[in-house]
Formats: sequence, structure tokens, C-alpha cells
Amino acid sequence: MIYTNTQSSFPDQVVPQEEKMSLDYGLAVARAIEGEWWQSGVGGARYSNNYNIFHRRRLYARGEQSIQKYKDEMSVNGDLSYLNLDWTPVPVIPKFVDIVVNGMSEKIYDIKAYAQDPASQKKRTDYATMLHKNIATRKFQEEVMLQLGMDISEVKDMLNPPENEEELEIHLQLDYKQSIEIAEEEAINNTLARNKFELCKRKFYKDLVELGIGCVKTNWNKANGVTVDYVDPANIVYSYTDDPNFEDIYYVGEVKNISLPELKKEFPNLTTQELETIQKFPGNSTYRRNWKGNRDDNTVQVLYFEYKTFAEQVFKIKRTASGLEKALEKPDVFNPEPNDNFDRVSRSIEVLYHGAKILGHPIMLDWRVANNMTRPKSNLSKVNMNYVLCAPDLYKGRITSLVERMITFADMIQLTSLKLQQVLSRMVPDGVYLDVDGLAEVDLGSGTSYNPKEALNMYFQTGSIVGRSMTQDGDMNPGKIPIQELNSNNGMAKIQSLIQTYQYYLQMIRDVTGLNEARDGSNPDKDALLGLQKLAVAQSNVATRHILDAGLYLTLRACENISLRIADSLEFALTNEALINSISLYNVATLEEIKDLHLYDFGIFLELEPDEEEKQVLEQNIQIAMQQGGINLEDAIDIRQIHNLKLANQLLKLKRKQKAKQDQEQQEKMIQAQAQASAEAAEKAAMAEVQKQEALAQTELQIEQGKSGFKMQQMEKELAIKMQLAEQKFGYDMQLAQLDVEKSQVREKMIEDRKDQRSKLEATQQSQLIQQREYDLTPTDFSDQPNGGSPMDQAML
Repeated sequence: MIYTNTQSSFPDQVVPQEEKMSLDYGLAVARAIEGEWWQSGVGGARYSNNYNIFHRRRLYARGEQSIQKYKDEMSVNGDLSYLNLDWTPVPVIPKFVDIVVNGMSEKIYDIKAYAQDPASQKKRTDYATMLHKNIATRKFQEEVMLQLGMDISEVKDMLNPPENEEELEIHLQLDYKQSIEIAEEEAINNTLARNKFELCKRKFYKDLVELGIGCVKTNWNKANGVTVDYVDPANIVYSYTDDPNFEDIYYVGEVKNISLPELKKEFPNLTTQELETIQKFPGNSTYRRNWKGNRDDNTVQVLYFEYKTFAEQVFKIKRTASGLEKALEKPDVFNPEPNDNFDRVSRSIEVLYHGAKILGHPIMLDWRVANNMTRPKSNLSKVNMNYVLCAPDLYKGRITSLVERMITFADMIQLTSLKLQQVLSRMVPDGVYLDVDGLAEVDLGSGTSYNPKEALNMYFQTGSIVGRSMTQDGDMNPGKIPIQELNSNNGMAKIQSLIQTYQYYLQMIRDVTGLNEARDGSNPDKDALLGLQKLAVAQSNVATRHILDAGLYLTLRACENISLRIADSLEFALTNEALINSISLYNVATLEEIKDLHLYDFGIFLELEPDEEEKQVLEQNIQIAMQQGGINLEDAIDIRQIHNLKLANQLLKLKRKQKAKQDQEQQEKMIQAQAQASAEAAEKAAMAEVQKQEALAQTELQIEQGKSGFKMQQMEKELAIKMQLAEQKFGYDMQLAQLDVEKSQVREKMIEDRKDQRSKLEATQQSQLIQQREYDLTPTDFSDQPNGGSPMDQAML
């Protein structure tokens, strides 16, 4: 192997492609990586230093840091025999880590795919042109529809086509989505869900908080398709960089602890002799083989790495006899003399190599050109690495983290806690002082002795003390109060001082990290206004925004790699069928589009949800607009669903204009309706008046007709009655006439009869007179003779 660059341990990159593909070249690259990361320097090996630093930060983040430093601080010349303390670390840092990680690990974005290939751009442009044309010719279309009854619009199937440029712009951003873009978004979301990316995301957010660096790896294989894996930053190696996003690194890799059966399964070309050699290789503390408690002889540390270099793509452009040109790919060593029949054309492209090597052992397990390199279709000469790294606080190769800022103050909090335990352990209760000589001078007079036991019992039971001011000799008794209470030093001042110190260092942690009380709600100020509390939470979110941005960057780059690798899945029947089956669970309509997914180029971006303060401002605007009647409830629901705050405000303004226009049109319609209603009412009133007059005339006519009919009927009835009366009168007259005739007849008869009777009477009387004269009878009183009997008859009577 020739090293033309004497300043680097890596092999020369300006060599033919055939040499780069050799196993010796890959072994030289792997040894160079080992030299940079595992070779001990002035400060030790780079890998072990990183591993130890990250391990220490993780222990502090878990509240499991070493307590030896605290013991060294509290001991006197290494002696801890007089200390009986609880050395368990106070878990202060884990609380702040959980606050940040739990607040960021939730999904606050939607994955959007934007088709940016020429075909998709043309389709989008044609659609926008068609809508623009419809806007420009809308009046003409309405006139044609009015005059001819024909709908010549090209958007007749759209429910609410845009009516102006502003609506068109918002429509293209909100409503227009090509089916291939929907298919791409579903494919990315399905891949993330299948790989449990939410769990992976929580892990790398935790790494960003604890270690200051996060890593995700995307890969592809025929069995599983596209995979997304979490990578422990403590096991990562990479080339030197000052870029927080690691975009200029040329190699990256990770160390995996693999068992021998798994090693044989992954690399079946290993012989039994090679496996025996690997198994006997003990390793050392530098390479971590069987180191620090790892006594499993069946595991091996394997370095998997990617190496980026360049390759020359050479083409021979041959001219045929018919004047056509044909391109033939040639090796990069192809460099003939200039010729009129052909030309040599070349370009340099980035190439990615995959390698695997056992650490500390000269066995190269794998070295090959990557089969499925992720190349952006906008720049096919560039290649993306499978590893995506981000360290927002990277400077000169050194990575700091949020936990690192808290470690010093966490140590002081732990020492303060130990001191507080020490003060509490040395506190003693209050006692009493007993003057035995003073007791000896006391005579109770009952014959019993006043001993210390009796005095203490009396004191503790009654609180009373018996003493003598004078001794038996008459002198002043200095022990006249034999029992006195002792107030020992209870250490409250020290305890208060230590508690203040504890709060001071806790506040220092909040100050250096920006995680104030409003962020975790541990001690909210009851007098603080709600707006001030929200402002404090917003300030705390700003202090950790770099961690959120780093996590979003890892997510975005992972989605970009997934987008590029989905095309690889479509080229193989097994992964293609699995992808189509998984996508069909979401949207069957995209199946046909998925088949041509590899022909498209997408730009992937994350549409973030606005934070609470931005949501509050938008919500206030919505509420004001609703109170003023500027928008409807349905419009408010649509606006709240838009994550892009600028677009949401634009839609709010558009909805207000549309609502104002609708209200104006509605008002005009109401005025027209009122005018029409008034005209109709007047017309109806006139018609009603005419109908009323007609009804009155008809009524009067009917009344007159009724009167006339009534008169006719009355006259007919009168005539009938008169006729009946006439008939009855005629009948009566006839009867009267008949009666008169009968009466006349009777009267005449009676007259005749009377005449006959008179005649008979007269004859009789004459006869009687004659007889009287003849016989000279007495005069006859004819008045008393019935029936005018003759005097003879009367005489006979």
C-alpha cells in the first residue's frame, strides 16, 4: 500500500478503483481508524476517553454517580469510622433530564413530501395554470353559461375553485397534493412506524440531553427492506469535524459486541481456523475485549464503518458509421490517445464503502462498495452516509451537554445533603443539671431522704424543685436550686444555612440550564400573572431549543434517507410486495402510484406545530374574528388544524375576506329579497284589493241575486199562497154559493112549505071560521092552536 500523503495514516485516495476495492485497502482504512480512536496518546485513547465521559454523564443523569469523591471530601485522612451517613446520591439531575426529554419526545410535526422532479413540477405548473386561466375567464364562462347554457369551465368537478390569486396561492399550499406525494408520505410514515421510530426518537433525545450528541442509522436489506436503528453515541467513531451536523465527515462507524455464532451467521465465509484464532484473541483494555467485568469469551468487538471516497466514471463516446454516438462505460484507467472515432468523458462521483473488522486483530471481515447508496436525485454525484449524527454544542471536537452543565452543582448539592445529615446526626436533646451537694442540704422532715432519684421524679412529674437557701451551718447555699434545665445547641442555624445552600445550588442548575420553575411547575408564584408564567415557560423552551432542533434534524435526515431507499425496495419483489401491502392499509388509491415511485424525486420537510404561545396568539385572533362575525365555526376548525402559523394567518385573512364578501352578497340578496318581497307584497296587496273588490262585487251580486231570488221565491210563494187562497176562496165561494143555493133552496122550500102550511092553515082556519059561523061556535084563538088546528079540533081536544 502506497501512502502518498505523509500527514495522514489513511491510504492514498488517488488510486485506481480496482485498488480501492481490494481487501488490503480496506484493512489499511480500518487500521487508520483504529489508530485515531484506539491508539493511546497524551490524554489516552480517544475512544476510551469518549466512552468514559459519556458513561460518567449517563451515571449523573440517572443519579447513580460514584460516591467515592464525596467520601474523600467528608473523610479525615481517609477515616470514615465516625460517619454514619446515607451516601446514596440525591437524584436532582434525573428530574431535569426527564422534563426536557419528555417534553420533546412527543410528535410535534407532520412529515411532508414535495415532488420536485421535472414531471411533478410540470404537473403542478399545469394545474396552477389551469386554475389561473379559470380565474381570468370566469366572467366569460358565466356569460356563456347565461347565454348558451353551456359550462365550458375546466374545473367543473371542483367543489370550491379559487376565485382570485390569493385563494389560488393558499389552495396550492393547503389543498393541492399530488397522489405520488401522498404515497411517499405514507411510505415514510409506515416505515417509521414499522421500525418503532418513536422509541428510537426518545433514545436519541435522551442522548442529546445527557451526552450532547445523537445518532440514527438507516439501512436496507432484502429481508427487512428499509430499517431505522438507534445508535449509541458512546460506540461511534468518526472523522474530525467542527460541523455540528457532521456533514463533512469522510468516515463513520460503530463498535458492536457480537457473539461468535452471530459472527459466523453474518460472515459465513469465516473458516473454523479463523474463528478459533478470534476466540483465542484476548484483547485488552484499549479494545474493550473481555474488559471490566465482561467475561464472556463468546463475544467479539467488531468495528462496522463506512468510508467515503471518490471514483472516476469513464465513458467512451464512440461514433458509428451512421453518425450516431454510443456511450460505453470503461474502467477509470482507460486513457487512450485522442482519436477521431471516439472521445473519453469522465466525472468524479462520491462512493461509499462498507467495512467490518475485529478490533485489535488483523482480520478484515468485510470490505465492499455499498450496494444501495443513497444519492439525492438532484445531485447524483453526491452520496449520503447511512449514519446521521448531530451534536449542537460541538466545538474543536469537544462535545458538551446539558447534563455536563449540571454536574458541578449536583456534586455540591450532594455534599450539602451529606453535611445536613451530619448536622442532624450530631444534634442531642435538652438535659438537666443536678447538684448533688444541694440535695444533701435538703431535709424533707418526713424522715425520708431527698436523693437524686426522688428529686428527678418530682421534677419530671410536677416540675417542682425543693431546695434550701441556707446550709445547715447557716451559710448561704450556692446549690439552693439543685436541678437546672440545660439548653443544648440544636444546630437550627446550621440546618437553615445548609438548606439555603442547597436551594442556592439548585437555583444555579436552573440558571445554567434555563429550566426554571415555570417549566416544571415545581414552585409557581401564586402572585405571578398567567402571562408572566407563560413567558417564563417560553424562555425556558428557548434555552433548550437547540436540543429540539438537533432532534428534528436527525428525524428529517432519517426521513430523507428513507425516501431515497424506498426506491431500492421497489426493485425487489419481496420488499416491493411487503411495502405495497403495508401502504394498502392506509390508502388503496396510492398502490398504482407506488409502483412508479422510483421515478420521482422528493424534498422532505417537517411541518412543525406552533408552540403554546404562538397557538395562543392565533387563538386570540380566531376568537376576535369569531366575535366580530368575521369567520364561522367551521372556518375556525380548519384554521386550527394548520400547523404553519404564517399560512394559518393567511387563511384567517382570506376567510375573513370571503366571509365579508359573503355577508355583503347576503346583505344585497336580503335587500333584493326585501325589495322583491315589498313589490310582491304591494302587488299582492293590489291583487288582494282587486280580489277584495271582485269578491265584494261578487258578494253584492250574489246578495242582489239572493235578494232577487228571494223576492222571486217570495213572489212565487205569495203567488202560490194567493193561488192557494184563491183556490180556497173559490172553494169557499163555491161552498158558500152552494150553501147559498142550498139555503135559498131550503128557504124557498121552507117558504113554500110555510106557504103550504099557511095555505093549509088558512084553509083550516077558513074552514073553522066557516064552521064557527056555521055552528056559531065560540071564537077560536088560533095562537094557542098548534099547527093552526081548527076550532073543532081544538074543541075536540
